[in-house]
Amino acid sequence: MTTGQATRPLWHGRAVALLGILLVAANLRTAVAALSPIFSEIRAEFPVSAVGVGLLGMLPPVCFALFGLLAPIFTRRLSLETVLLIALGVMLTGHVLRATAGSFAVLAIGSAVTFAGMGVGNVLLPPLVKRYFPDRIGLVTALYATVMSVSTLLPPLVAVPVADAAGWHVSVGMWALMSVLAILPWLRIVITHRPAHPAHDVEVEEADRSLVARVWRSGLAWAMAVVFAVSSLNAYAMFAWLPQIVHDVAGTPPAESGALLSLYAGMGIPAGLLVPLLAARMRNVALLVYAGVAFFLVGYAGLIVVPGTATWLWVALAGLGPLLFPLSLVLINVRTRTHAGSVALSGFTQGLGYTLGALGPLAVGVLHELTGGWTVPLLVLTATALAAAAAGAVVARPVALEDR
Repeated sequence: MTTGQATRPLWHGRAVALLGILLVAANLRTAVAALSPIFSEIRAEFPVSAVGVGLLGMLPPVCFALFGLLAPIFTRRLSLETVLLIALGVMLTGHVLRATAGSFAVLAIGSAVTFAGMGVGNVLLPPLVKRYFPDRIGLVTALYATVMSVSTLLPPLVAVPVADAAGWHVSVGMWALMSVLAILPWLRIVITHRPAHPAHDVEVEEADRSLVARVWRSGLAWAMAVVFAVSSLNAYAMFAWLPQIVHDVAGTPPAESGALLSLYAGMGIPAGLLVPLLAARMRNVALLVYAGVAFFLVGYAGLIVVPGTATWLWVALAGLGPLLFPLSLVLINVRTRTHAGSVALSGFTQGLGYTLGALGPLAVGVLHELTGGWTVPLLVLTATALAAAAAGAVVARPVALEDR
Protein backbone atom coordinates (compact mmCIF):
# COMPACT_ATOMS: atom_id res chain seq x y z
CA MET A 1 0.00 0.00 0.00
CA THR A 2 1.39 3.36 -0.97
CA THR A 3 1.47 6.42 1.21
CA GLY A 4 -0.88 8.14 -1.23
CA GLN A 5 -3.37 5.37 -0.78
CA ALA A 6 -3.08 5.50 3.01
CA THR A 7 -3.80 9.24 3.23
CA ARG A 8 -6.29 9.54 0.37
CA PRO A 9 -9.60 11.06 1.53
CA LEU A 10 -12.55 8.68 1.43
CA TRP A 11 -14.56 10.78 -1.02
CA HIS A 12 -11.73 12.13 -3.19
CA GLY A 13 -12.31 11.05 -6.80
CA ARG A 14 -14.49 8.08 -5.79
CA ALA A 15 -17.65 9.50 -4.26
CA VAL A 16 -19.78 7.91 -6.98
CA ALA A 17 -18.24 4.50 -6.29
CA LEU A 18 -18.86 4.83 -2.53
CA LEU A 19 -22.46 5.88 -3.16
CA GLY A 20 -22.85 2.96 -5.56
CA ILE A 21 -21.46 0.43 -3.06
CA LEU A 22 -23.76 1.65 -0.27
CA LEU A 23 -26.81 1.65 -2.55
CA VAL A 24 -26.04 -1.92 -3.67
CA ALA A 25 -25.76 -2.93 -0.01
CA ALA A 26 -29.18 -1.35 0.60
CA ASN A 27 -30.62 -3.70 -2.06
CA LEU A 28 -29.18 -6.99 -0.85
CA ARG A 29 -31.76 -7.83 1.83
CA THR A 30 -34.89 -5.70 1.21
CA ALA A 31 -36.82 -8.47 -0.55
CA VAL A 32 -36.04 -11.12 2.08
CA ALA A 33 -38.34 -9.86 4.85
CA ALA A 34 -40.82 -7.82 2.81
CA LEU A 35 -43.38 -10.60 2.23
CA SER A 36 -43.98 -12.41 5.51
CA PRO A 37 -45.67 -9.52 7.40
CA ILE A 38 -48.32 -9.19 4.65
CA PHE A 39 -49.07 -12.83 3.81
CA SER A 40 -52.63 -12.37 5.11
CA GLU A 41 -53.26 -9.71 2.42
CA ILE A 42 -51.62 -11.88 -0.24
CA ARG A 43 -53.69 -14.91 0.77
CA ALA A 44 -56.85 -12.82 0.40
CA GLU A 45 -56.05 -12.51 -3.32
CA PHE A 46 -54.78 -16.02 -4.04
CA PRO A 47 -54.14 -19.09 -1.87
CA VAL A 48 -50.68 -19.69 -0.41
CA SER A 49 -50.28 -22.81 1.72
CA ALA A 50 -47.91 -23.19 4.66
CA VAL A 51 -45.66 -25.29 2.45
CA GLY A 52 -45.74 -22.53 -0.17
CA VAL A 53 -44.63 -19.97 2.42
CA GLY A 54 -41.85 -22.35 3.43
CA LEU A 55 -40.73 -22.69 -0.18
CA LEU A 56 -40.62 -18.90 -0.55
CA GLY A 57 -38.64 -18.68 2.67
CA MET A 58 -36.01 -21.15 1.47
CA LEU A 59 -35.39 -19.28 -1.79
CA PRO A 60 -32.98 -16.62 -0.38
CA PRO A 61 -30.32 -18.99 1.00
CA VAL A 62 -30.64 -21.33 -2.02
CA CYS A 63 -30.16 -18.47 -4.48
CA PHE A 64 -27.39 -16.91 -2.40
CA ALA A 65 -25.49 -20.20 -2.41
CA LEU A 66 -26.07 -21.06 -6.08
CA PHE A 67 -25.46 -17.66 -7.64
CA GLY A 68 -22.62 -16.94 -5.25
CA LEU A 69 -20.88 -19.94 -6.82
CA LEU A 70 -21.74 -18.76 -10.36
CA ALA A 71 -20.56 -15.14 -9.87
CA PRO A 72 -16.85 -15.89 -10.54
CA ILE A 73 -17.83 -17.47 -13.86
CA PHE A 74 -19.68 -14.31 -14.93
CA THR A 75 -16.71 -12.07 -14.05
CA ARG A 76 -14.35 -14.03 -16.31
CA ARG A 77 -16.02 -12.49 -19.36
CA LEU A 78 -17.19 -9.11 -18.08
CA SER A 79 -15.90 -6.46 -15.67
CA LEU A 80 -17.08 -6.35 -12.07
CA GLU A 81 -19.08 -3.20 -12.78
CA THR A 82 -20.85 -4.66 -15.80
CA VAL A 83 -21.79 -7.86 -13.97
CA LEU A 84 -23.06 -5.79 -11.05
CA LEU A 85 -25.21 -3.68 -13.38
CA ILE A 86 -26.73 -6.86 -14.83
CA ALA A 87 -27.34 -8.20 -11.31
CA LEU A 88 -29.11 -4.97 -10.33
CA GLY A 89 -31.21 -5.20 -13.50
CA VAL A 90 -32.15 -8.75 -12.53
CA MET A 91 -33.13 -7.57 -9.04
CA LEU A 92 -35.29 -4.83 -10.57
CA THR A 93 -36.99 -7.34 -12.84
CA GLY A 94 -37.70 -9.60 -9.89
CA HIS A 95 -39.21 -6.77 -7.86
CA VAL A 96 -41.52 -5.87 -10.76
CA LEU A 97 -42.59 -9.50 -11.17
CA ARG A 98 -43.37 -9.75 -7.46
CA ALA A 99 -45.33 -6.49 -7.54
CA THR A 100 -47.47 -7.56 -10.50
CA ALA A 101 -47.95 -11.19 -9.43
CA GLY A 102 -51.46 -12.52 -9.81
CA SER A 103 -50.61 -16.03 -8.73
CA PHE A 104 -48.32 -17.83 -6.33
CA ALA A 105 -46.23 -19.16 -9.24
CA VAL A 106 -45.42 -15.65 -10.50
CA LEU A 107 -44.70 -14.47 -6.96
CA ALA A 108 -42.27 -17.37 -6.47
CA ILE A 109 -40.58 -16.80 -9.85
CA GLY A 110 -40.21 -13.09 -9.16
CA SER A 111 -38.74 -13.84 -5.73
CA ALA A 112 -36.24 -16.31 -7.19
CA VAL A 113 -35.17 -13.76 -9.82
CA THR A 114 -34.71 -11.08 -7.16
CA PHE A 115 -32.68 -13.35 -4.89
CA ALA A 116 -30.53 -14.50 -7.83
CA GLY A 117 -29.44 -10.91 -8.44
CA MET A 118 -28.80 -10.49 -4.72
CA GLY A 119 -26.69 -13.65 -4.65
CA VAL A 120 -24.36 -12.21 -7.29
CA GLY A 121 -24.30 -8.84 -5.52
CA ASN A 122 -23.25 -10.51 -2.24
CA VAL A 123 -20.12 -11.85 -3.90
CA LEU A 124 -19.25 -8.74 -5.94
CA LEU A 125 -19.25 -6.18 -3.13
CA PRO A 126 -15.98 -7.28 -1.42
CA PRO A 127 -13.87 -7.16 -4.62
CA LEU A 128 -15.47 -3.84 -5.57
CA VAL A 129 -14.45 -2.43 -2.19
CA LYS A 130 -10.93 -3.78 -2.81
CA ARG A 131 -10.88 -2.21 -6.28
CA TYR A 132 -12.05 1.30 -5.35
CA PHE A 133 -11.02 1.53 -1.67
CA PRO A 134 -7.85 -0.54 -1.18
CA ASP A 135 -6.80 1.95 1.52
CA ARG A 136 -10.15 1.90 3.39
CA ILE A 137 -11.29 -1.73 3.15
CA GLY A 138 -12.24 -2.04 6.83
CA LEU A 139 -14.14 1.25 6.98
CA VAL A 140 -16.10 0.76 3.76
CA THR A 141 -16.88 -2.87 4.65
CA ALA A 142 -18.25 -1.75 8.02
CA LEU A 143 -20.32 0.94 6.29
CA TYR A 144 -21.92 -1.39 3.79
CA ALA A 145 -22.50 -4.12 6.39
CA THR A 146 -24.38 -1.60 8.55
CA VAL A 147 -26.45 -0.48 5.56
CA MET A 148 -27.31 -4.13 4.87
CA SER A 149 -28.50 -4.56 8.45
CA VAL A 150 -30.68 -1.45 8.25
CA SER A 151 -32.12 -2.63 4.91
CA THR A 152 -33.10 -5.90 6.59
CA LEU A 153 -35.06 -4.32 9.44
CA LEU A 154 -36.80 -1.58 7.41
CA PRO A 155 -39.11 -3.65 5.10
CA PRO A 156 -41.06 -5.48 7.83
CA LEU A 157 -41.47 -2.19 9.68
CA VAL A 158 -43.27 -0.47 6.78
CA ALA A 159 -44.77 -3.46 4.91
CA VAL A 160 -48.14 -3.56 6.72
CA PRO A 161 -48.82 0.22 6.83
CA VAL A 162 -48.06 0.54 3.11
CA ALA A 163 -50.13 -2.54 2.28
CA ASP A 164 -53.06 -1.15 4.30
CA ALA A 165 -52.80 2.22 2.56
CA ALA A 166 -52.02 1.20 -1.04
CA GLY A 167 -52.27 -2.60 -1.32
CA TRP A 168 -49.74 -5.41 -0.99
CA HIS A 169 -48.57 -5.04 -4.60
CA VAL A 170 -47.25 -1.54 -3.80
CA SER A 171 -45.79 -2.72 -0.50
CA VAL A 172 -43.76 -5.40 -2.28
CA GLY A 173 -42.95 -3.41 -5.42
CA MET A 174 -41.75 -0.17 -3.85
CA TRP A 175 -38.32 -1.69 -3.24
CA ALA A 176 -37.77 -1.63 -7.01
CA LEU A 177 -37.01 2.07 -6.55
CA MET A 178 -33.93 1.13 -4.52
CA SER A 179 -32.68 -0.98 -7.42
CA VAL A 180 -33.16 1.92 -9.83
CA LEU A 181 -31.22 4.24 -7.53
CA ALA A 182 -28.38 1.71 -7.24
CA ILE A 183 -28.17 1.32 -11.01
CA LEU A 184 -27.53 5.03 -11.65
CA PRO A 185 -24.03 5.47 -10.13
CA TRP A 186 -22.76 2.21 -11.66
CA LEU A 187 -24.20 3.15 -15.03
CA ARG A 188 -22.27 6.40 -14.85
CA ILE A 189 -19.08 4.57 -13.88
CA VAL A 190 -19.41 2.07 -16.74
CA ILE A 191 -20.15 4.81 -19.30
CA THR A 192 -17.64 7.46 -18.23
CA HIS A 193 -14.83 5.57 -16.48
CA ARG A 194 -14.63 2.53 -18.73
CA PRO A 195 -13.68 -0.08 -16.11
CA ALA A 196 -10.73 -2.36 -16.72
CA HIS A 197 -10.86 -5.48 -18.86
CA PRO A 198 -11.67 -8.55 -16.72
CA ALA A 199 -8.17 -9.90 -17.21
CA HIS A 200 -6.81 -6.84 -15.39
CA ASP A 201 -9.64 -6.47 -12.87
CA VAL A 202 -9.77 -7.32 -9.17
CA GLU A 203 -10.76 -10.97 -9.22
CA VAL A 204 -13.74 -12.66 -7.64
CA GLU A 205 -11.71 -15.41 -6.06
CA GLU A 206 -12.27 -19.12 -6.35
CA ALA A 207 -10.79 -21.71 -4.04
CA ASP A 208 -7.84 -23.89 -5.01
CA ARG A 209 -9.24 -27.29 -5.98
CA SER A 210 -6.71 -29.29 -3.97
CA LEU A 211 -7.61 -27.29 -0.87
CA VAL A 212 -11.31 -27.78 -1.52
CA ALA A 213 -10.81 -31.55 -1.54
CA ARG A 214 -8.96 -31.30 1.78
CA VAL A 215 -11.66 -29.10 3.31
CA TRP A 216 -14.28 -31.81 2.73
CA ARG A 217 -12.26 -34.09 5.04
CA SER A 218 -11.73 -31.43 7.72
CA GLY A 219 -13.59 -31.63 11.03
CA LEU A 220 -13.08 -27.89 11.47
CA ALA A 221 -14.74 -27.14 8.13
CA TRP A 222 -17.74 -29.31 8.96
CA ALA A 223 -18.07 -27.73 12.41
CA MET A 224 -17.90 -24.26 10.84
CA ALA A 225 -20.55 -25.25 8.30
CA VAL A 226 -22.82 -26.50 11.11
CA VAL A 227 -22.49 -23.23 13.04
CA PHE A 228 -23.15 -21.19 9.89
CA ALA A 229 -26.08 -23.46 8.89
CA VAL A 230 -27.72 -23.15 12.32
CA SER A 231 -27.57 -19.36 12.07
CA SER A 232 -28.88 -19.36 8.49
CA LEU A 233 -31.60 -21.96 9.12
CA ASN A 234 -33.02 -20.18 12.14
CA ALA A 235 -32.76 -16.67 10.69
CA TYR A 236 -34.52 -17.50 7.42
CA ALA A 237 -37.15 -19.56 9.23
CA MET A 238 -37.93 -16.51 11.35
CA PHE A 239 -37.92 -14.13 8.37
CA ALA A 240 -40.54 -16.37 6.75
CA TRP A 241 -42.66 -17.22 9.78
CA LEU A 242 -42.14 -14.89 12.76
CA PRO A 243 -45.07 -12.52 11.98
CA GLN A 244 -47.45 -15.48 11.69
CA ILE A 245 -46.02 -17.15 14.80
CA VAL A 246 -46.44 -14.13 17.09
CA HIS A 247 -49.88 -13.41 15.62
CA ASP A 248 -51.05 -16.95 16.39
CA VAL A 249 -49.39 -17.54 19.78
CA ALA A 250 -49.50 -14.02 21.25
CA GLY A 251 -52.36 -12.38 19.36
CA THR A 252 -50.23 -9.53 18.01
CA PRO A 253 -51.90 -7.54 15.21
CA PRO A 254 -50.26 -7.50 11.74
CA ALA A 255 -48.51 -4.12 12.08
CA GLU A 256 -47.04 -5.08 15.45
CA SER A 257 -46.01 -8.47 14.08
CA GLY A 258 -44.08 -6.70 11.33
CA ALA A 259 -42.44 -4.46 13.92
CA LEU A 260 -41.37 -7.53 15.89
CA LEU A 261 -39.77 -8.99 12.77
CA SER A 262 -37.98 -5.68 12.34
CA LEU A 263 -36.78 -5.96 15.96
CA TYR A 264 -35.54 -9.48 15.24
CA ALA A 265 -33.59 -8.25 12.22
CA GLY A 266 -32.31 -5.20 14.08
CA MET A 267 -30.59 -7.35 16.70
CA GLY A 268 -28.09 -8.20 13.98
CA ILE A 269 -26.65 -4.67 14.14
CA PRO A 270 -25.13 -4.81 17.65
CA ALA A 271 -24.13 -8.44 17.05
CA GLY A 272 -22.39 -7.52 13.81
CA LEU A 273 -20.52 -4.65 15.46
CA LEU A 274 -19.47 -6.39 18.69
CA VAL A 275 -18.96 -10.07 17.87
CA PRO A 276 -16.03 -9.62 15.45
CA LEU A 277 -14.24 -7.45 18.03
CA LEU A 278 -14.84 -9.97 20.81
CA ALA A 279 -13.89 -12.98 18.67
CA ALA A 280 -10.57 -11.40 17.73
CA ARG A 281 -9.66 -10.94 21.41
CA MET A 282 -11.12 -13.99 23.17
CA ARG A 283 -9.01 -17.06 23.84
CA ASN A 284 -12.05 -19.36 23.82
CA VAL A 285 -14.48 -18.39 21.06
CA ALA A 286 -16.68 -21.36 21.98
CA LEU A 287 -18.18 -19.07 24.63
CA LEU A 288 -19.63 -16.93 21.84
CA VAL A 289 -21.08 -20.02 20.16
CA TYR A 290 -22.66 -21.08 23.44
CA ALA A 291 -24.01 -17.55 23.95
CA GLY A 292 -25.70 -17.65 20.53
CA VAL A 293 -27.20 -21.05 21.32
CA ALA A 294 -28.42 -19.79 24.71
CA PHE A 295 -30.15 -16.81 23.08
CA PHE A 296 -31.96 -19.14 20.71
CA LEU A 297 -33.01 -21.46 23.54
CA VAL A 298 -34.33 -18.74 25.84
CA GLY A 299 -36.08 -16.87 23.02
CA TYR A 300 -37.84 -19.97 21.72
CA ALA A 301 -38.71 -21.14 25.25
CA GLY A 302 -40.40 -17.81 25.91
CA LEU A 303 -42.43 -18.03 22.69
CA ILE A 304 -43.51 -21.57 23.61
CA VAL A 305 -44.27 -21.15 27.33
CA VAL A 306 -45.31 -17.49 27.86
CA PRO A 307 -45.71 -16.00 24.37
CA GLY A 308 -48.15 -13.30 25.43
CA THR A 309 -45.84 -11.94 28.16
CA ALA A 310 -42.97 -9.68 27.02
CA THR A 311 -43.21 -11.01 23.46
CA TRP A 312 -40.72 -8.38 22.35
CA LEU A 313 -38.13 -9.77 24.79
CA TRP A 314 -38.36 -13.33 23.43
CA VAL A 315 -38.12 -12.04 19.87
CA ALA A 316 -35.11 -9.87 20.73
CA LEU A 317 -33.31 -12.77 22.43
CA ALA A 318 -34.01 -15.09 19.50
CA GLY A 319 -32.72 -12.31 17.23
CA LEU A 320 -29.39 -12.34 19.07
CA GLY A 321 -28.93 -16.04 18.27
CA PRO A 322 -27.73 -15.32 14.71
CA LEU A 323 -24.62 -13.68 16.20
CA LEU A 324 -23.25 -17.01 14.95
CA PHE A 325 -23.26 -15.47 11.44
CA PRO A 326 -20.68 -12.68 11.99
CA LEU A 327 -18.77 -15.06 14.28
CA SER A 328 -18.47 -17.58 11.43
CA LEU A 329 -17.21 -14.90 9.05
CA VAL A 330 -14.51 -13.87 11.52
CA LEU A 331 -13.46 -17.46 12.23
CA ILE A 332 -12.99 -18.12 8.52
CA ASN A 333 -9.93 -15.86 8.75
CA VAL A 334 -8.95 -16.67 12.34
CA ARG A 335 -8.85 -20.43 11.68
CA THR A 336 -6.74 -20.24 8.50
CA ARG A 337 -3.10 -19.29 8.00
CA THR A 338 -3.13 -18.65 4.24
CA HIS A 339 -5.26 -16.65 1.86
CA ALA A 340 -6.01 -19.78 -0.18
CA GLY A 341 -7.14 -21.58 2.96
CA SER A 342 -9.45 -18.70 3.84
CA VAL A 343 -11.09 -18.75 0.40
CA ALA A 344 -11.54 -22.55 0.53
CA LEU A 345 -12.99 -22.52 4.05
CA SER A 346 -15.27 -19.60 3.19
CA GLY A 347 -16.66 -21.33 0.11
CA PHE A 348 -17.28 -24.59 1.98
CA THR A 349 -18.76 -22.96 5.09
CA GLN A 350 -21.10 -20.59 3.29
CA GLY A 351 -22.03 -22.92 0.43
CA LEU A 352 -22.96 -25.85 2.66
CA GLY A 353 -24.28 -23.56 5.41
CA TYR A 354 -26.70 -21.72 3.11
CA THR A 355 -27.81 -25.01 1.52
CA LEU A 356 -28.64 -26.57 4.89
CA GLY A 357 -30.09 -23.28 6.10
CA ALA A 358 -32.59 -23.29 3.23
CA LEU A 359 -34.36 -26.22 4.89
CA GLY A 360 -35.45 -24.09 7.85
CA PRO A 361 -38.42 -22.20 6.38
CA LEU A 362 -39.73 -25.28 4.56
CA ALA A 363 -39.37 -27.55 7.61
CA VAL A 364 -41.22 -25.05 9.81
CA GLY A 365 -44.00 -24.77 7.23
CA VAL A 366 -44.39 -28.54 6.88
CA LEU A 367 -44.37 -29.09 10.65
CA HIS A 368 -46.96 -26.35 11.14
CA GLU A 369 -49.13 -27.92 8.44
CA LEU A 370 -48.88 -31.34 10.09
CA THR A 371 -49.38 -30.25 13.70
CA GLY A 372 -51.58 -27.18 13.29
CA GLY A 373 -49.50 -25.26 15.82
CA TRP A 374 -46.10 -23.72 16.45
CA THR A 375 -44.79 -25.67 19.45
CA VAL A 376 -43.28 -28.52 17.44
CA PRO A 377 -41.65 -26.22 14.84
CA LEU A 378 -40.10 -24.12 17.61
CA LEU A 379 -38.87 -27.23 19.42
CA VAL A 380 -37.21 -28.44 16.20
CA LEU A 381 -35.51 -25.05 15.78
CA THR A 382 -34.34 -25.36 19.39
CA ALA A 383 -32.83 -28.77 18.59
CA THR A 384 -30.93 -27.33 15.61
CA ALA A 385 -29.43 -24.67 17.88
CA LEU A 386 -28.07 -27.42 20.15
CA ALA A 387 -26.18 -28.81 17.15
CA ALA A 388 -24.20 -25.56 17.05
CA ALA A 389 -23.22 -26.08 20.69
CA ALA A 390 -21.68 -29.43 19.80
CA ALA A 391 -19.80 -27.89 16.86
CA GLY A 392 -18.55 -25.04 19.05
CA ALA A 393 -16.14 -27.34 20.87
CA VAL A 394 -14.43 -28.17 17.56
CA VAL A 395 -14.38 -24.57 16.34
CA ALA A 396 -12.83 -23.43 19.62
CA ARG A 397 -9.61 -25.41 19.13
CA PRO A 398 -6.94 -22.83 18.17
CA VAL A 399 -5.55 -24.90 15.30
CA ALA A 400 -5.51 -23.59 11.73
CA LEU A 401 -7.17 -25.44 8.86
CA GLU A 402 -3.84 -25.98 7.13
CA ASP A 403 -2.35 -27.61 10.27
CA ARG A 404 -5.11 -30.16 10.84
